[in-house]
Formats: sequence, structure tokens, C-alpha cells
Amino acid sequence: MNVQDIINTVSSKAGLDEPTAEKVVGTIFSVLEHEAEGSSVSSFFAQIPGADALAQKYDVMAAGGTANSGGGLLSSLQGALGGVLGEKAGALINGVAALKASGLDMAQIQKAGTTLIQQAEAAAGPDLTNQVLDQVPSLRSHLGL
Repeated sequence: MNVQDIINTVSSKAGLDEPTAEKVVGTIFSVLEHEAEGSSVSSFFAQIPGADALAQKYDVMAAGGTANSGGGLLSSLQGALGGVLGEKAGALINGVAALKASGLDMAQIQKAGTTLIQQAEAAAGPDLTNQVLDQVPSLRSHLGL
């Protein structure tokens, strides 16, 4: 299973158009890329062809990147919080803000996130997927897991 298969499944199960599903998947993968450490995240991405490239496309820590467009007070707050809390917390804050900025409510984010995790478990195996998620415990609560 590659990243496009995951995007297609998230799109159909969460009722999102494909570009929005791609943004959700890419943004969550970017959060994992920034927050999870060690070889487990590398192994995880290796099991899902295209996941790493998609995470980079929607890089939540890129200044003015696709995930962070918008500006204004929210962007300033995100930047300040990210700076104070460090990259790890900043990646999650930026990721959730990017998903909300794309017009999704928490129920849609949770449905898309749950579907993404189910697909990731099918592609990379439940043990490896949980190993990566365990390094980002606050992501689980944001995704309703």
C-alpha cells in the first residue's frame, strides 16, 4: 500500500475531497516526521512509499509553507508557541492549526486521522505504527484515538 492508496481511503471514508484528504495525510505525516524520533519513524515511512515526500510537501514547520499559510495573529501565536515549546510541540500545534485552517472541524479531523492510522497499520504493521504514535502521545488525543 502506498501513500496514494491511503489518501484515497481517507477521502472516501472521511467524506473529504482528494486534495483535502492529501493535505490531512501529509500534515499528520509531517507531525510524525518532526515529533517521532529514531529509526522507528524511518522504518514506518519506508513501509509506505511516498509518505516521506508527502510529509515534506506539507511540512508543518516550514516558514510560510503550504501547511502554514494564512498569517495574522494565529500564525504569530503558532510561531511564538513553537519557539517557546520547542520543535516537537510546535509541529503538533502547527499541524492541528493547519488542519483547522483548511476548514475541517474536529470530527472530520478525527475521522480522517483514525482512517489514516488504520491504513498505516495495514501498510506498516500495528507494532511499528504504535511505536511511532507512542512517541507522539498528544497526537492520539487530537485524533481521538
